[in-house]
Amino acid sequence: MPAPQTILIGTTKGAFLLRGGSDGYAVSGPHCDGWPINHVVADTETGALYAGGGNGFYGAGVFRSGDGGASWSLSKLATGDMDEWCANDPDMAAMFNWTPTDAPFGKDIQSVWSLHATNGHIRAGTNPAQLVTSQDGGETWVQNPALAGFEGRDEWNPGAAGLVLHTIVTAPEDPAKLWLGISAAGVFASEDGGQSWERRNRLSNAEACEGHSHPAAPANGETGHCVHNIARGPGDLLYQQNHHGVWRSNDGGRHWDDITEGLPSTFGFPIAMDPEDPQTIWTIPLNGDSQGRFPPEAKAAVWRSTDAGESWQDQRNGLPQSAYFTVLRQAMASAPGHVAFGTNTGSVFLTRDRGGTWDEVARHLPTILSVEMAAQ
Repeated sequence: MPAPQTILIGTTKGAFLLRGGSDGYAVSGPHCDGWPINHVVADTETGALYAGGGNGFYGAGVFRSGDGGASWSLSKLATGDMDEWCANDPDMAAMFNWTPTDAPFGKDIQSVWSLHATNGHIRAGTNPAQLVTSQDGGETWVQNPALAGFEGRDEWNPGAAGLVLHTIVTAPEDPAKLWLGISAAGVFASEDGGQSWERRNRLSNAEACEGHSHPAAPANGETGHCVHNIARGPGDLLYQQNHHGVWRSNDGGRHWDDITEGLPSTFGFPIAMDPEDPQTIWTIPLNGDSQGRFPPEAKAAVWRSTDAGESWQDQRNGLPQSAYFTVLRQAMASAPGHVAFGTNTGSVFLTRDRGGTWDEVARHLPTILSVEMAAQ
């Protein structure tokens, strides 16, 4: 049996932790002062937990816990309406227990959407799409100037949730390599630690992917720019789920192959890769972006490929076959032997046998925005 995992959950009403034991999973939360939390991650090098989120009211920030979630401290990145109101109303400031804090980015950032902790760097992706980095455990943050000044970024189009930098992927064996997913601007890559960036959305076979009418579909020789999530394998192997299919790149995103055939829909949000077998990936197709965004025929299934997307099999054992939930882009994660996903109806489903059987390990949580796993 694989080692138990702590499931880290971001929701619209704070962060939650699920810890496994002999009697199942125990829920801890909500943490982070009830902020909307878009992403919770663990730093495997230090053991610290980080939770990023915010909105127009709270501003944007990253919470840190150095004691396994028992307590959290906030690093405020940008201010929100609450800061302005409290600064002018002592009674409101007392009600919210508010004190003035320095926010390095003023009101330029609306929220933190993604986090990635590796090699002494805590990276955060924001809305609107900026990359900010801390090298002191979240105490101070600096903006990546190359992405901020990327030529033509004023022409990027936002997705339905805004112009969000929602995915950060690095190569542990080569810290200079990074990839970003931005909706709806596409995939960006750096091979010099973020000093420069290039867009990587080119199709391997452009002619076979032309002729779609949907604005997020492949066009002009490129995959749809509304990328939803990215998973990375060894070397330059990448997978992405975007607004119009599932794709694989064997060269770090320089070319993308369509591997959607065999799935019941071209639309979905998350994708996850088995950390012990890069040929095995999971995704959760939904019935379409304008048809309700729930499982096709309302029958929940996680679809698995064991041959890098050449073929797909549906995995339903333990999943509800009358379900109208959505699984969002950051709400599925894998660990050795495990896959977990969370729904916008507040349930968390877990497999300990790579998708053979699924258990509902939590229910009635707030809308789940992200799921990650960390060894207990």
